[in-house]
Amino acid sequence: MSTVEQTPMEQPTAQQGQARHSAAQQQETTREIPAYQGGAAFIGQVTTRPPGPPRVGPPEVRRDTRTIRRTDIVAAFGALVAAAALTGVLFDQIAPFSGVVGFIAIAYPLFLAIYALLVSLEESALTVRDKVVSAVVHSTAVIAVGALGAIIFYPIWMGWDALWKSNFYTEDMADAGTLDPLELGGILHAIVGTLEQISIALVITVPLGLATAVFLNETRGVFTRLVRTVVEAMTALPSIVAGLFVYASLILLLGFQRSGFAAGTAISIMMLPIMIRAADVVLRLVPSSLREASLALGTGQLRTVWHVVLPTARSGLTTSVLLATARGVGETSPVLIAAGFTPYLNANPFVDAQVSLPLATYQMVGSSEETMQTRAFGAATVLIVLVLVLFVLARVLGGRGAGALSNGQLRRRARASARDRERYIATAAARSGPQPADRSDLPPAARSDFPPADQQHPNPEQGVLP
Repeated sequence: MSTVEQTPMEQPTAQQGQARHSAAQQQETTREIPAYQGGAAFIGQVTTRPPGPPRVGPPEVRRDTRTIRRTDIVAAFGALVAAAALTGVLFDQIAPFSGVVGFIAIAYPLFLAIYALLVSLEESALTVRDKVVSAVVHSTAVIAVGALGAIIFYPIWMGWDALWKSNFYTEDMADAGTLDPLELGGILHAIVGTLEQISIALVITVPLGLATAVFLNETRGVFTRLVRTVVEAMTALPSIVAGLFVYASLILLLGFQRSGFAAGTAISIMMLPIMIRAADVVLRLVPSSLREASLALGTGQLRTVWHVVLPTARSGLTTSVLLATARGVGETSPVLIAAGFTPYLNANPFVDAQVSLPLATYQMVGSSEETMQTRAFGAATVLIVLVLVLFVLARVLGGRGAGALSNGQLRRRARASARDRERYIATAAARSGPQPADRSDLPPAARSDFPPADQQHPNPEQGVLP
């Protein structure tokens, strides 16, 4: 039996132990671990590197990701008050400025400068730039929304007295003069004229503009580039030129009267390039894979456009119609040239003069009488409401996404599926031929005269079709 000689080992001191521990940490350690790949087992090696040197400096502070803090609100409010006060001093004592526009033009740069100064007292330069840009973006949005609100609510405020009168919507200006009170006269003739003229313009613009947009997207060639160039040039066409063109061609050359139809034709010339360009952009967004899938199934180009491309772009096409309508509903000079002006109600758009809401507003606001100006602002408010109603109707009718069906379309699809099912069943029954007769009530001798059921209808692969 062998013995192992044991030699006494010296006990390490605390300093030696810490040094050995540090040296061990600074060395790479490699250990073997079992691993599997492709169903086979093998021994892999994992190398562990020592940790890096400790971080020197103050601990990292977690960044606050909130967009708006209480200090930001206080700084913005204080900068706004200080800018308004300094601008007031400049207006009264130093600079000979006046007006709201001049006040805002001076107060806004002062507000940004003071706000940047207040933020720099607590934040770094990068944060100051970020806050100043954020203030510019938010203030621009507030100014845009404020301008839109002023455009909408100012006519309502100025025409409030006329909007509450029932006769304002049920009478024309045939029996009312400039000195008559608001209880007499109204804008019925202008409402009827606007609806008829914009309807005529839409009847002309929508099919022609949609067909042109489809042509520009589905064809290639020199003529396509020519049409696209002409459409882009017509976008900047002055409205009075469209009115003069209709007056020279439709009224002087062809002998039509100055009427609502002529005015609607002139308005359609202004709406057509907007409709074509907007629809062209929308149709370009339809994925080409949908067209390719339809064509691969054997569908022609016409059916592909009608059943695949247009339904996919329906929501965007509705927006293009809205843009074109907004362009044409506010036209004044084409209506004045092509239809004239009349204070009487004319419901026939093909005979005699007819007026629209923009033209009636233009004529009334030029009067020096306060009642006529009130009627003008009331007519402008009615025009805004009319555009809003058209926008809502267009969104309701065409706001569904691609592939979404209405309730009526779902019912028609269910009925068509039921008819297809009945047709398929009838076709399958006709192809299977007559069914074998029931031979259970025949005597055994008579049953042998009939071939077995599996031999009554030969296999079509043998050359005999059922």
